[in-house]
Amino acid sequence: MNAAFTVLVVLIIIAAILLIAVVLLQNGKDGGLATNFTSANQTLGVRQTATILEKATWYLVAFILVLSIITVFVARGGTQRGTNDAISTEILNQADAQQAAAAEFPVTQENPEGDSNAQN
Repeated sequence: MNAAFTVLVVLIIIAAILLIAVVLLQNGKDGGLATNFTSANQTLGVRQTATILEKATWYLVAFILVLSIITVFVARGGTQRGTNDAISTEILNQADAQQAAAAEFPVTQENPEGDSNAQN
């Protein structure tokens, strides 16, 4: 595998794990895990936990989307180059083999009377 492809996949997995954590921290109908943090923020006068978590969610989603698109192009580029090189090499090897066979065994014309060894 391509090293760039592997790095991109690892980054996507890390971002997905972070996204799961951020979504679990957000307030839901029942308050979610963020309710433990909002009481501390209210005593300090800061009530921006929900907006920070929401922004983090959107940034992580955009990050995963962009990395996924880049990963597709990296994967296709590596696969196509390898396939085209292998096909080109195979075609050239076949052409060389055919030329070598043609030089080694010249084609003789058959006599219409059935004698294949007779030359005109």
